[in-house]
Amino acid sequence: MATPDVRELLFAAAERVVEREGPGALTSRSVTTEAGCAKGLLHAHFAGFDEFVAELCLDRFARTAVKARALSGLAGQGTVARNLEAVALALFDPGGPALSGLAMTRPAAALRIREALEGGAPGFTAIQEAITGYLQAERRLGRVAETVDPGTVALAVVGTAHHLLMTNWPGAPDPRPSMKRVVTALVAG
Repeated sequence: MATPDVRELLFAAAERVVEREGPGALTSRSVTTEAGCAKGLLHAHFAGFDEFVAELCLDRFARTAVKARALSGLAGQGTVARNLEAVALALFDPGGPALSGLAMTRPAAALRIREALEGGAPGFTAIQEAITGYLQAERRLGRVAETVDPGTVALAVVGTAHHLLMTNWPGAPDPRPSMKRVVTALVAG
């Protein structure tokens, strides 16, 4: 029997395992058990566990980049801070911090991610560019002060998210309130 959208099935299972048990519990067996599928399914679709972890991280970066690009359509709507928060907080969706840390402890996965990003895969740079464009549009509409530098704010938002992702560990305080405070402070200009 064919399994529809195997990648997403396995990715969602991995996120649940990490959320529930932490990154140390993530193995190919724990993922396939959580997904309720054959043990060999992960290795049938990925060259190995490091590739799986890398592809999971790249997939989640791409999803956040799509949300960031959608910001341009929100110019003039809602509040600037809330619109930016939605994108910044997407990086902290289920498993985000733990998965990022896991990828960094797996050299082969980290290398695959770096190579993909260097090759143009969407990541923090795409998110930063989208935030910059959005803030420029909001500034033209008068909803962001002229004293606010969109590029600097975008860099600060992405840099803060990156820092919070890389320094989070199981049991650490939720990083989202800090991210919200940073966004609010930056756009208050």
